[in-house]
Amino acid sequence: MNHKREDLKYMEKAFELAEQGLFTTGENPRVGCVLVKDGRIIGQGFHLKPGEPHAEVHALQQAGKQAQGSTAYVTLEPCCHHGKTPPCSQALIVAGIKRVVVANTDPNALVGGQGIKQLKEAGIEVTIGVLAELGDDLNAGFFKRMREGLPWVRCKLAQSLDGRTAMASGESYWITGEAARRDVQHWRARSGAIITGVETVLQDDCRLTVRPDDLPDNDKNKPHFFAEQQPLRVIIDSRLRTPLNAKILQQQPVLLVCAGASDEQKNAFREIDCEVKTMPGKDQRVDLAVVLAYLGEQGINEVLVEAGATLAGAFVKANLVDELVIYTAPVLMGASGRPLLDFHIDKMTDRLHIQTISMQAFDQDWRLRATIDYT
Repeated sequence: MNHKREDLKYMEKAFELAEQGLFTTGENPRVGCVLVKDGRIIGQGFHLKPGEPHAEVHALQQAGKQAQGSTAYVTLEPCCHHGKTPPCSQALIVAGIKRVVVANTDPNALVGGQGIKQLKEAGIEVTIGVLAELGDDLNAGFFKRMREGLPWVRCKLAQSLDGRTAMASGESYWITGEAARRDVQHWRARSGAIITGVETVLQDDCRLTVRPDDLPDNDKNKPHFFAEQQPLRVIIDSRLRTPLNAKILQQQPVLLVCAGASDEQKNAFREIDCEVKTMPGKDQRVDLAVVLAYLGEQGINEVLVEAGATLAGAFVKANLVDELVIYTAPVLMGASGRPLLDFHIDKMTDRLHIQTISMQAFDQDWRLRATIDYT
């Protein structure tokens, strides 16, 4: 669909605002709003965090009485229900907005087109779908959780040019360069949970925290609360082998998921404020689908899997990965190195195809974003 140049211009600005909430909106969607009158922006705003005013409210407050007769550009359908904040659809109606331009409709069952319906019934002209693809990417996790009850799962991997992630010994010291590693901080920062496996904890003694000083330059000025609140780190640990002094346990929140363990083992972790859940699956392993369903119930929209070839391969094999984020370094590590993903495909006809979202260079490294075609 062809949209007016003016609509594209102001919706792009609304998305720039929405991205300011990239690290802070929690279970809520990232939303931006711009009010335009006589070719001039008179109000703008974005949603910062749950419980605080939505983007439309900030924009209306900034515009004041000038809002009457203006056009509102909103990245997501205005809410129409009383939650932690009043409905934005009514606020736009009361302010006398004459036209509302929306990128995405809201899949939340409490909204689901009703916000747009209210606007139209009040005589407001509504245009839908302007730069919707930007919203699909920005709020992929929220949209999936509203539709399926599950978070959007990204699997981050780093490999050599010949597809190796570590030496046979397990050594994997910084395959990629600094620019690529800074980009990883971006994906951690926007995730509600980071999943790893006990083998990675044992091998690397990793923390998997967000380091704000190491965020890419484009993210430096975005609001965040990482000094007070880190993403939930989830350790898949079937038999609770994680050492009590592991670095990842030194900063909460952490969730350990096991397939079976004694009360004594579980209590040892609970005494250091680590949550422990038992989610058994086949072969005395953790049921990964149950883990994701639980995270969805907790309001987590985006999950980043940062794990070794075995756990990452298990997620892919179970059709649980929505997006691959693969960094490739211009190095060769040899045939004895560990593979990118450890799962088996016996027939060429069963191979998995990927659909590229984007390719981007980070100094000498490359980052591929792609989805997997499981059909």
